Amino acid sequence: MADDVRNNTEPVGGEVALVAAAQAGDEAAFTTLVERYRRELHVHCYRMLASYDDAEDVVQETFLRAWKRRRSYAGRSTFRAWLYRIATNACLDILTARSRRPRRFQGPPLAGAPVAEPPVHVPWLQPYPDRLLDVRAPSNVEPDVVAVERETVELAFLVAIQQLPPRQRAALIIRDVLGWSAAETAALLDTSVASVKSALQRARATMREHLPKSRDDWSTSSALTPEEDALVARYVQAHERADLDLLASLLADDVVQTMPPYPAWIVGRDALVSFSRDVFTPGTPGHLGGWRSVVTSANCQPAVAHYVERPVAAETRDLPGAHRAQVIDVLRIEGGAVAAITSFEPHRFRLFGLPLVLEDPAGPAPSAE
Repeated sequence: MADDVRNNTEPVGGEVALVAAAQAGDEAAFTTLVERYRRELHVHCYRMLASYDDAEDVVQETFLRAWKRRRSYAGRSTFRAWLYRIATNACLDILTARSRRPRRFQGPPLAGAPVAEPPVHVPWLQPYPDRLLDVRAPSNVEPDVVAVERETVELAFLVAIQQLPPRQRAALIIRDVLGWSAAETAALLDTSVASVKSALQRARATMREHLPKSRDDWSTSSALTPEEDALVARYVQAHERADLDLLASLLADDVVQTMPPYPAWIVGRDALVSFSRDVFTPGTPGHLGGWRSVVTSANCQPAVAHYVERPVAAETRDLPGAHRAQVIDVLRIEGGAVAAITSFEPHRFRLFGLPLVLEDPAGPAPSAE
C-alpha cells in the first residue's frame, strides 16, 4: 500500500545548503525547500482530514510553523521528515479541537424505504481532482517523485479512516500508507515503537470493519479498464438522454448514493431510479431541465460533472439553452456496476478546471484536463 519512495535519513540533493541558508533567514531558500514537498504534504493532510480545503489551510500553517521554528531543525532526520512531523501535529491539533466523528445517517433516505444500517455520514468529505494528484512512478529524471496509489485516496478509504481516533489515524497513514518504519513513525509521533504497534493493531482492525467487503479485490491501478470506460460513457448517456432503463442497468442492486455535506442518502437501485425519475421527468418538482455531462476523475476514481439547463436569467446573462453546474458524481465501480456514488456541490467545478456555465449547448463538452 505504501506510496513513499524517499529515504527519511538522507537529504535530497542540494538540501543541506538550502537548509543552512533558510536557517540564516534566506526566505527564497526556504521557499525552494518547502515547495518541493507541498503536493505530497497536501495529500498527507487530505488523508488525515478528508477535506481538500482543510488540507490547504494546514499546509500553509505547516510552512508558517516551519519558518518560525527553522532554527530548531537539528538535522537528525531529513527536512522532509521534519515537515511531515509539523504537518501531522497541525492535523492532530485540528482533529482534537473539532472533535468531529462520522455518524450513521439519522434522517430517512431521499427515496425508498429505510434500511437497517444507513451509510456513514462524513459531511466534511471533499473530492480531490486527479489532475492535482501525482500518480506518476519515479523516473531517472525525477527520482524523488511520490506516486499516489489509488487505494490510499479512494473515497471509501477516506471514509473508513475517518472512523479512527486521530493518533491511530496518523500512525496508520505514516506506517502503512507512507511506508515509514515503526521507529520513524514513533519518532514523528513522539511516542514509543510499542505504542505505534499497538495503535496500528487497533487501527487495522477498525479499517477491516469499515472498508467495503470487496476491498481486497480493488486494483491499485489508477487507469480505468475499457469496460469501466464504457460504463462511465453509458452513465453520461443515461443522464443526457434521461434514460431511466439505461441508468438502472448500470447500478448495483445495493448501490449507495451520498451527498456531502448534506444529510441526504439513497440506498438501492430501485430507490435511486425512483429519485432520478423525478429529476428527469418534465413537470415534476425535481425537474430542472436537460442535462449535459463531462467525464473527469477524482480520488483515482471515475467522476462525472453534470450541468443542468436553467431558465434564462437576465442577471446571469446566460445564453438561451445554457447549462449551469449542478453536481459532480464520483463513482465506485465494482463487478461491472456502479456500487457507490458520492455527489459533491457545484462550487467544486473550478477545482476540476471546469466552467460553471456551458454557454454553447451545441458545442462539444469541455475537457476536464
